Amino acid sequence: METPADSLSSDQVVLHRWRTSHLDALERAIYESLDHLVPWMPWAADPGRQQTADFLTGMRQKWETGEAYGYAITSEAEVVGTCVLMRRIGEGGLEIGYWLHPARTGRGLVTMACTALLTQGFRLPGIDRIEIHHDAANHASGAVARRLGFTEVERVPAPEGPLAPGESGIDVIWRMTAEQWRARPAGTAARQAP
Repeated sequence: METPADSLSSDQVVLHRWRTSHLDALERAIYESLDHLVPWMPWAADPGRQQTADFLTGMRQKWETGEAYGYAITSEAEVVGTCVLMRRIGEGGLEIGYWLHPARTGRGLVTMACTALLTQGFRLPGIDRIEIHHDAANHASGAVARRLGFTEVERVPAPEGPLAPGESGIDVIWRMTAEQWRARPAGTAARQAP
């Protein structure tokens, strides 16, 4: 099975495949970001070292099975967040998930990271669409999708309702097709990191 590159870069970010050696850096980023994460990420309500270690182990296992491809977002050699390509929207599709340390928001870093993921995702065999799903109340996630040129395709009630305190319980689904991605202006592609 073809997989994305272990390291990617896009402008000011470098993405590195999650490894268990990232535990301390990820744990620090999570704890420094809790106020930012708790409204949107149910797992952030009760983080712990074991939960973070389990996440890293799970990312390794999912990479090996092709279920998901998770990366540390780094900027200036520091872990500042995470992004992942997930096979959970049906055949031919991938979903992107992400979060960023609040001290690093507003600089386009998630947009840069997602650009790298889109480039890699559309290189995988059989991928014809990539989606971003987020709660309707999470306007920052919607702004990322808009900046990248995604099209909002629907709003649906979350099957399990709101799971985190900031959520409305309405999922917004954005889509980018392979054709749309190929038609974007030249010079916006990410590259594999050396």
